[in-house]
Amino acid sequence: MAGKHNLMAVVLGSTLLLTGTTAQAAHPLITDDAGTQGTGNVLVEFNGQYDHNDYEGVTDKTRELKVALTYGLTDTVDVVLSAPYTDWSSRSDADDKTSGRGIGDTSLEAKWRFYEQDGLSLAVKPGVTLPTGDDDKGLGAGKVTYELFFIGTQELAPWTFHLNLGYLRADNTADERENLWHASVASELELRKGLRLVANLGAERAAEKESNVHPAFLLGGVIYALTDSCDVDFGVKAGLNHAEPDYSLLAGVALKF
Repeated sequence: MAGKHNLMAVVLGSTLLLTGTTAQAAHPLITDDAGTQGTGNVLVEFNGQYDHNDYEGVTDKTRELKVALTYGLTDTVDVVLSAPYTDWSSRSDADDKTSGRGIGDTSLEAKWRFYEQDGLSLAVKPGVTLPTGDDDKGLGAGKVTYELFFIGTQELAPWTFHLNLGYLRADNTADERENLWHASVASELELRKGLRLVANLGAERAAEKESNVHPAFLLGGVIYALTDSCDVDFGVKAGLNHAEPDYSLLAGVALKF
């Protein structure tokens, strides 16, 4: 069904973007930065997202809460564990409805910052996603997937810029494409200490085999440091074509230990 195919495309795309949610990017950004936590430091994130899409008489809605734990193994290496809880529904003009809810696929990633000089940082980030979500309910890929990202960050105070180039081997049970790519850029502007405006532009290969319209998005948001150890954020993401949800609302809390 159209709703389930749309949802599976989101699942596979989200696997690429974990960091998503963010898990590891400075939420609400999709594009990750090359920074690491430092030896023994811990980052815990709670990120929520609502996606809404209307296309060809079908309305898709997805609500997701993602929890991510990042631990600094060394000053230049992080390990990241994250898992989402997803509630989605799809309704047609004929009032046909499908839905699903539950735990999604769990992601385990590592980030290695291998270069840092004159404000330029470079990192690589391999990862694996485990099929903990029920693929019959549209909550996961149904198979183990693998990913590899290249990350670049350039600091030019008060601006910071990020680049992500990624590849995902997206084995799945939904007869979707198995070789996906991701490309995105982001910027941050520090208005004052603890307050940043962020923007993000990106695209990735469509998961549906029959589609040559690749999802593309534009995002804007704000990150505010309540304390030295607690950030809150909010963002709005707009789809630039029908392959991406019309709009998404994102909010999160990051706690540093």
